Amino acid sequence: MLGNLPDYPWDALAPYAARAAQHPDGLIDLSIGSPVDPTPEVIRRALAEATDAHAYPTTVGTPRLREAIIEWFARRREVTGLGEENVLPTIGSKEFVAWAPFMLGLGSDDAVVHPQAAYPTYEIGAALAGTSAVAEDNPRRWPANTRLVWVNSPGNPDGRVLDIEQLAERVRRARALGAIIIADECYAELGWTGRWESERIPSILDERVTGGDLTNVLCAYSLSKQSNLAGYRAAFVAGDPALISRLLAVRKHAGMMVPGPVQAAMSVALADSSHVDEQKEIYRRRRAMLLPALSSAGFALDGSEAGLYLWLTEGRDAWESIARLADLGILGGPGPFYGEDAAQHIRLSLTASDAHIAQAAARLVA
Repeated sequence: MLGNLPDYPWDALAPYAARAAQHPDGLIDLSIGSPVDPTPEVIRRALAEATDAHAYPTTVGTPRLREAIIEWFARRREVTGLGEENVLPTIGSKEFVAWAPFMLGLGSDDAVVHPQAAYPTYEIGAALAGTSAVAEDNPRRWPANTRLVWVNSPGNPDGRVLDIEQLAERVRRARALGAIIIADECYAELGWTGRWESERIPSILDERVTGGDLTNVLCAYSLSKQSNLAGYRAAFVAGDPALISRLLAVRKHAGMMVPGPVQAAMSVALADSSHVDEQKEIYRRRRAMLLPALSSAGFALDGSEAGLYLWLTEGRDAWESIARLADLGILGGPGPFYGEDAAQHIRLSLTASDAHIAQAAARLVA
């Protein structure tokens, strides 16, 4: 039975948004990660050409889409050996995150583990399934009743990346507990610093992580960020064929089908690397513009080696930092939205226009 869900956290930002909107030069919203750049023309054209969608789409995905997902994993994520039985499209990644514990059959005696600084939907998914949620980064501290583990690399909000050995450690611990482990990897194309500036960010499906055994291992991915497809709700899950089969059966019964035109657009998006590389350079430019201004204003960067966000602290209460930014007409995301350990952090998104990022930087410096 579904119990009471927490209030939607972003509603608490309304007073600060109103405060920021009073700035004489207007509001600059860096609080959410909704893309502002155009969907690439090659993808929009594919969508338009598929609009004669008179028949029901397939839940499992068209053969063309499944092949595109398999090829993309090999080309962009160094994951080979997948077949059509290993992949499944989803209606965006948020619905999958929210419903995965329920679809995978977790119950009231089970625990869902997620990162300590985490996207709130992991906890909501546990609530929807009637399970308990545990925020814990240390695999040795995962409870004995853990049935599902969420890994998020690169992390939202902190931009933390798990390397091959760190991922393998988590897979080993999940297997020792008899738990399913799912990696949410939707920012994997956006590496910025250290080794991730030149190396590919690893996937949990990498053979070096799994030892070639995908049992109880899944990867969730979204095209919202890398291809500006947030409005398309275009995503997929891949991994253990037995888990994919279970998810497919539930989704068939529930009518959870990705629309046919979106499947066609996804196939084209996954096959085209140039627009992904171009979008990454846009985010790199915005990041380089914003970081020095934040530093001059007294903010220290924490983590943020990859991903779409800057995880920052002034060493004081996050809501004080949010208020300070609001007085500059800038809206940020409070760290407490992402976990109890983030009381002094804020999250700023790179998904604002070049002009707005430049204005934000100028206000911070001034």
